[in-house]
Amino acid sequence: RRGGGGVRGFFSQICLFAEKSSLPTLMAYRGMRRGGGGGGGYYRGRGSGRGRGGSHYGDQRAWQGGASSDRRDIEGLAETLKGLDGAGYKAYNAILGTWQFRGYKFIVDRVQTDPYAPPSLCRVQMPNATAQFPIWATETLSQRIASADYVTRMFSKAARAGGHHEDAEGGGWHGAKGGGINIETPGQHVLERTSCLINPAGDLELRFTVSLPARGRSIEGYRCSHVLTESLPQIVEKSVPFKSQDQAQVQRHVQCYEDQESLRSQLGSQNLVAFVANGSILPRQSGISDRPMDATKAVAFQSPSSLETTFVLPHKGAVKGMGLRKGVTVIVGGGFNGKTTLLTALQLGVYNKIPGDGREYVVADATAVNIRAEDGRSVAVVNIQPFIDNLPFGLDTTSFSSPDASGSTSQAANIMEAVEAGCSCLLIDEDTSATNFMIRDRKMQMLVAAEKEPITPFVCKVGSLYRDHGISTVLVMGGSGDYFHVADVVVMMDAYRPIDVTGRAKEIASQHSEATLPDLTFECTTKRIPIAVSLDPSRGWKEKVNKVKGKTQFGFQVQFGTEEIDLSYVEQLVERSQTKSIGEALIYLKEKYMDGRRSVSDCLVKLQDDLDVQGIDLLCQGRPSGDLSRARVQEVAAALNRYRPLQVKKL
Repeated sequence: RRGGGGVRGFFSQICLFAEKSSLPTLMAYRGMRRGGGGGGGYYRGRGSGRGRGGSHYGDQRAWQGGASSDRRDIEGLAETLKGLDGAGYKAYNAILGTWQFRGYKFIVDRVQTDPYAPPSLCRVQMPNATAQFPIWATETLSQRIASADYVTRMFSKAARAGGHHEDAEGGGWHGAKGGGINIETPGQHVLERTSCLINPAGDLELRFTVSLPARGRSIEGYRCSHVLTESLPQIVEKSVPFKSQDQAQVQRHVQCYEDQESLRSQLGSQNLVAFVANGSILPRQSGISDRPMDATKAVAFQSPSSLETTFVLPHKGAVKGMGLRKGVTVIVGGGFNGKTTLLTALQLGVYNKIPGDGREYVVADATAVNIRAEDGRSVAVVNIQPFIDNLPFGLDTTSFSSPDASGSTSQAANIMEAVEAGCSCLLIDEDTSATNFMIRDRKMQMLVAAEKEPITPFVCKVGSLYRDHGISTVLVMGGSGDYFHVADVVVMMDAYRPIDVTGRAKEIASQHSEATLPDLTFECTTKRIPIAVSLDPSRGWKEKVNKVKGKTQFGFQVQFGTEEIDLSYVEQLVERSQTKSIGEALIYLKEKYMDGRRSVSDCLVKLQDDLDVQGIDLLCQGRPSGDLSRARVQEVAAALNRYRPLQVKKL
């Protein structure tokens, strides 16, 4: 008690005696007092023992003081991690940087701030001398995208097969946490990703996350050593080198991707906007699964002979199926006969699929956009006059803005924005459209005079949209025959089997010409210039935030600064990682191309060119991130147009 302060003074005397005596056990006790184990380590920087959340190794190793190895190899990493056991969580910063493993490098780019923070960012860089992928897998850009996609799938599969993707849970504050190794897990579509990159020399880089293990807020160094120097090398060895793969399956994956790219590129030369191969399985397992329905239960697609077209692909050879010509195609049929199923397959035909998906050879024009009504969305200075004019109170529809657009005005805006984004084909389903925007029957024309109706139905513009601007339309319309007279092709779905009924539809249209609405010209869209300062990705004191909010029943949302961009009705997004790349693309456009002179369409063309040349990794802007996959510029435009604070001016 001579030290004063009661118990506190008593502890001070013990620690002074420990320092003079060099007694490791008492120094451990001092470490408990100063660091407090997990809690003290978190707040004071160092310490071990069984304080709040302390490690069960703390007492016997506290005096090691977080010792680390000077070796930057796998053995050195193991020694460093074991030396950190029981230290405060921030001591994990000691493993930042590059470690030489056997045949490749392991890199820790960012260490999470605590066990509850987003996981740590890591990479594996493997030279082609180790990976040894053959030239047919890495020579062209298409081959590298397909091979990288395959490696991502194999890494994810290997991590999940061993349970390595799961974090330890339970035990409350003092319980074990972390330990999971995770990578973006692809779905049915083969996309350009940042989770795995392969350069022209065949060198490979994998990007993934590791939730570094802890007990409370103290490092579990021995468990982390097991995760990073034992489990991770096993996953890498099973999933990355070519010798470890099912080599025939790798080749099938690459060749299937190349065939789909070739098929889509040939559409224009045959005057088509879409193609559905015979034998395709279009129905999915359920409304929440994108996997194919059991082939024994599904009806395989078979083209009507009048619409059958043949393509020759580089690997599969001749492929026959239904070709949909440029112009206006109307899909009709009774309920539950496959109309929407066909249209959904076409709207996802802008992406390549994995082998066995059933829709591998269902392709659409790369710029095709699904159009629907979207009540409540914001609209900023869009010229919707081709469809809506003479609104009450003299509202200007050449520069229409609204924070809460109606079904008809939102659908009109969606079309005009799609045209602005370079769309060459519109995909429309009557089920998700505004009825008064699509049709206006004879009885209604007689009751409501034309001068009293501000809406010009889409049926009056769809023909000139193609004739004057080369924009085709594929339309599902099961409840009205008003489109028969403007349709170039009419396909009836009967129990999931397509039948060409164009002749009969035209005959019916000729018998009811009195109900025909005029075929009007379609005026060009007005160019808009985005105001860069209206895009604010900041959030309080942070420079920027690009946070994916998550997937709803219908789609995605992305957090952009303090604003949530609702992409629920942008139905051609297929993965969460695409929404992340959209947020980064908006920042890229703001910083590089929104100069007050370029229009929205000019900015999108620049973005497309940059991504084609430099790849999706361009959007990481020097920060290695493995959670981006490429979205089309049409979806980037959709996000921009749904950003409520957006300000634009007419050119």
